Amino acid sequence: MTQRQEAQSALNAGTVVAIRGSVVDAQFPQTLPKLYRRLVADGPNGPIVIEVVAHLDGQRVRGVALTPTQGLARGTPIIDEARPLQVPVGQRVLGRIFNVFGETLDNQEPITGGEWRAIHQPAIPLHQRSVQSEIFATGIKAIDVLAPLERGGRAGLFGGAGVGKTVLITELIHNVVGQYEGVSLFCGIGERSREAEELYREMKEAGVLENTVMIFGQMNEPPGARFRVGHAALTMAEYFRDDAQQDVLLLIDNIFRFIQAGSEVSGLMGQIPSRVGYQPTLATELAELQERICNTATGAITSVQAVYVPADDFTDPAAIHTFGYLTASIVLSRKRASEGLYPAIDPLQSGSKMLSPRIVGERHYHVAQEIRRTLAGYEELKDIIAMLGLEELSPEDRQVVARARRLERFLTQPFFTTEQFTGMGGKLVPLEEALTGCERILHDEFSDYPEQALYMIGAIDEAEAKQ
Repeated sequence: MTQRQEAQSALNAGTVVAIRGSVVDAQFPQTLPKLYRRLVADGPNGPIVIEVVAHLDGQRVRGVALTPTQGLARGTPIIDEARPLQVPVGQRVLGRIFNVFGETLDNQEPITGGEWRAIHQPAIPLHQRSVQSEIFATGIKAIDVLAPLERGGRAGLFGGAGVGKTVLITELIHNVVGQYEGVSLFCGIGERSREAEELYREMKEAGVLENTVMIFGQMNEPPGARFRVGHAALTMAEYFRDDAQQDVLLLIDNIFRFIQAGSEVSGLMGQIPSRVGYQPTLATELAELQERICNTATGAITSVQAVYVPADDFTDPAAIHTFGYLTASIVLSRKRASEGLYPAIDPLQSGSKMLSPRIVGERHYHVAQEIRRTLAGYEELKDIIAMLGLEELSPEDRQVVARARRLERFLTQPFFTTEQFTGMGGKLVPLEEALTGCERILHDEFSDYPEQALYMIGAIDEAEAKQ
């Protein structure tokens, strides 16, 4: 008997009876472990942690392994630890990196003792939620004017590699810490190890790590770990919302990997696949995660989720179920990035359910609609300009082009987190100043100014100062 089993001999003991990849069946002749209990067996490379997900009969349970099962054999003793998966909560988790078990990954002192909470928690009841629709101001002009985020809502961040997702995420974290005195939580689901390490370094260099918690279920980990890491992140976030009464910005990269991990687990569990091969419980599993993201009278969890759309097919079940929860869509464009228009947010494809006169007010709504109309008109004229030149356009069309090009440049912005690369001081622009600037450009107040005067500035007054 190993030391672990001797120390836990008083606990409920069983035996492994079947192993299929990450799915393990175990028999407990004395007491059947409850659902979501944590089971531990000794493997050749350390303890193997399994979470109970189903009862097969009066003595057998089926669990999903959250660590690799290599070396596990039938007949191996397995211990019911009589507790669910737990993670540490409190101010002590700020500035640290965790895995799904609440173990630290940053080569610093491990977190022990104090309060640990189960990763499975019920969503806030409807009667305790705030029913007011509030704007979550980010200080980033392109987002606040054209795709405003909802406080306690969920926004989708769409974009390929190299268009500035990570830079936008680090800037959002910086602004939330400064504006709301809140905390940010980055949850990497199915992240590559390289991406996690790069993000950690970038956040450290940008000075935003002290008010951020990072938690990863990486791509090389079993599907069980990737499937549960989102719940672990939400448990940490809920502490700051409910106990510390702070605003929390929860960044999830990538929500599709959560669905993908559930699909892998479902296949190993022997469930009959649903449409396009997804798990039959897709809607339920996604709802369990998304419904915990909400606002209360005292605090809010606002989520920005990177969304991968399989084969650009927006009718894919994973995409359809995810979109049902999003209140805003921020689309990053490679074309705008190549033109140096950062943040490379596509103003015509991005949008928000918050952008209605009842929520943002008549003025904001009409300014946003006018910006879209102007930029859409410029988009239609681009082919004619490419073939015939700007001189062949009518005076009205030339005015539209001039306005649109100045708007495009005004919607760029220097970021605090890129100061060391660009040499330009970061700007945080209040919504009122962003709207005023857009209005003045639409009224042709800056038609005599060179386009470059509006590029990479904060408020519109800076363009006047450049003259």
